[in-house]
Amino acid sequence: MAEQLLDVIVRKRELQGDGVVVLDLTRADGAALPLFDAGAHVDIHIAPGLVRQYSLCSDPADASVYRLGVLKDPASRGGSAGVHAHLLEGRQVQISAPRNLFPLAEGATRSILLGGGIGITPMIAMAYALEQRGDAFELHYCGRSRNHSAFLAELGSAPFASKVVTHFDDEHGRLDLAAVLGQGRARVHMYTCGPAGFMDWVIDGARQQGYAEDHIHKEYFQAEVDASGEGFEVVAARSGKTVQVAEGQSILQALTAVGIDIPISCEQGVCGSCLCDVLEGEPDHRDVYLTDDEKAGNDQILVCCSRAKSKKLVLDI
Repeated sequence: MAEQLLDVIVRKRELQGDGVVVLDLTRADGAALPLFDAGAHVDIHIAPGLVRQYSLCSDPADASVYRLGVLKDPASRGGSAGVHAHLLEGRQVQISAPRNLFPLAEGATRSILLGGGIGITPMIAMAYALEQRGDAFELHYCGRSRNHSAFLAELGSAPFASKVVTHFDDEHGRLDLAAVLGQGRARVHMYTCGPAGFMDWVIDGARQQGYAEDHIHKEYFQAEVDASGEGFEVVAARSGKTVQVAEGQSILQALTAVGIDIPISCEQGVCGSCLCDVLEGEPDHRDVYLTDDEKAGNDQILVCCSRAKSKKLVLDI
């Protein structure tokens, strides 16, 4: 069954910081938008064949608007550049219903939110939700400088403004991560989003502070794809086709070349759109979407970026 899309209008567009466009989207028919849980994202259909995911950063309790922020990436593969160029005020666009791969944990006594640069977006929605729940939390916003950073006015006037701490390199130097995190304790959860290097540093720091793996929550919005390694064979069981995946070629590219249509979006192992079931063989997981436990199960693979450790993979496609 085809995914049902929502028709929305760009009601407000504002450039903030250095290269961030903040968009307010409302339903084209004036109806309420589906409610979402903090940490959710939507797929924006920017142009035919061009779909990208962006985190919702508005108040999850407000069904009148979806707000998101998009940084124009100099190395854009069409997504952020398309948003900046085409999503002008009054423009109608289609989006998916919200999906959440980065939810707040239940039962936490304290939450530490760490957003780096544009990675602040899901953290804002989380802060709204935690404030409404009356839960203890801190929101730490890290960036190069105040002038480069978006959402500062909103954070300064938000109902949780007293719980927001900004860390700008040109004002404070390097963040004292150990002091922010403290020692890992039961029911204290940490969430991070931002550039991969920032996130890896935060995640490693949390582990060093004794945080349990299931208390460390992360969402990558971009990842490097490593297509190195020897070739291997892929059998598409339901399609009745067999392909050879060459070194430097993705499984997705090889399957597409023989006419097998697979849903795609990020092509970086982030969004999960191209997830396939593995019937036989051992995947070489190179994504940031599956959990460590899911990867250990070896029964699923993201074909846009992952490869094979075995000579052959049989996929249920």
